[in-house]
Amino acid sequence: MDLGIIGQAVGLFAVTNIDDLLVLALFFAQGAGHPGSTRRIVLGQYLGFTAILAVAVAAAFGATFLPASAIPYLGLLPLALGLKAAWQAWRDHREGNGDEEEETGTGGPNSFEVAAVTFANGGDNIGVYVPVFTTAGTGGMSVYAAVFLVLVAVWCLGGKFFATRPVIAKALARWGHILLPLVLITIGLLILIQGGAFGL
Repeated sequence: MDLGIIGQAVGLFAVTNIDDLLVLALFFAQGAGHPGSTRRIVLGQYLGFTAILAVAVAAAFGATFLPASAIPYLGLLPLALGLKAAWQAWRDHREGNGDEEEETGTGGPNSFEVAAVTFANGGDNIGVYVPVFTTAGTGGMSVYAAVFLVLVAVWCLGGKFFATRPVIAKALARWGHILLPLVLITIGLLILIQGGAFGL
């Protein structure tokens, strides 16, 4: 196995996914104290990133599941989830700290939400991965995919690590209900605006 390709894959993943660390830390902070939330977040991250890989690999072979003009509209997913989270935070604050979650015994983000945000935020990843995969050939593409999937676990560990550091955890516990919707809405708007969706 070529160490050069592995190094390039690590660098490419880090550069294209640095923003995911913040989002993952916010998701882990939101799920703190809720049983099974770590499993749901990791599963969602893998589902979302596997979908990104699948689209990039297919496009490298000439198949396009998503026309380029549709990619900016993926911004609607994090935008909708951010608005939903903001509404929930406002409602919980108004009603006195989210009794609904305590009654159901679940809380934090579900796998679909994490996967949707990961995939929607990966539109730029797809744009970068396709030419790299095309020139790497089948063998090189396999190495990239394997390294990326290992690094998803590293990213999840990093997000969990940041969310559980005392100073960061305290800040996220205090402000996470505001930060998560804000970050998701910002990601959604940036994807829409940078992609020129709706003529923006």
